[in-house]
Amino acid sequence: MQSGHSKDRWLLEFPSDTPVQIDPLMGWSGSSHTLQQVKLWFDSRDEAVAYAARHGIAAQVDEPQEAKRRTMSYSDNFKFNRVGSWTH
Repeated sequence: MQSGHSKDRWLLEFPSDTPVQIDPLMGWSGSSHTLQQVKLWFDSRDEAVAYAARHGIAAQVDEPQEAKRRTMSYSDNFKFNRVGSWTH
């Protein structure tokens, strides 16, 4: 199976200003800050920043980092001088 590259999209998340509370009976975690459940996706960085400015949301932009991919062929799994340990 091959992993594809996703379309570049920008995400607007709301930071939580209240700590997570643990329910004593069920052990579920919860919070009174419901905006942390909202995630808004945009096609470009400029659209996300403009939306935040229009609605008076203080925005902090985190630039995406390039995915670090390890190039390895299938036959490298069976090399005699393999560096990693066998798990099967």
